[in-house]
Amino acid sequence: MSNQPAYKIRRGVLQVTIWRNTGDNGPWYSANVSRGYKKGDDAWKETDSLGEDDLLPMAKLLDLADTWIMHQKQADAKARKEQAKQPTAA
Repeated sequence: MSNQPAYKIRRGVLQVTIWRNTGDNGPWYSANVSRGYKKGDDAWKETDSLGEDDLLPMAKLLDLADTWIMHQKQADAKARKEQAKQPTAA
């Protein structure tokens, strides 16, 4: 994983963070879900635990994340094809 996320999608206190990874077969993506909350001292914290009211909004965020990843994979494939067309230096 890189140090910076590839993309973040947020709705209120809910967030999906998408990471771009690289491997032998090219780039691949992973996602983390989180919900922000405040605890006593007003410091924001994050958890991956969701309440029942969070489920549908998170499902919508995950749908958006899936669409974003699909477009990125298409762009990655196009970039690989363009790179393969480039003449190699002798």
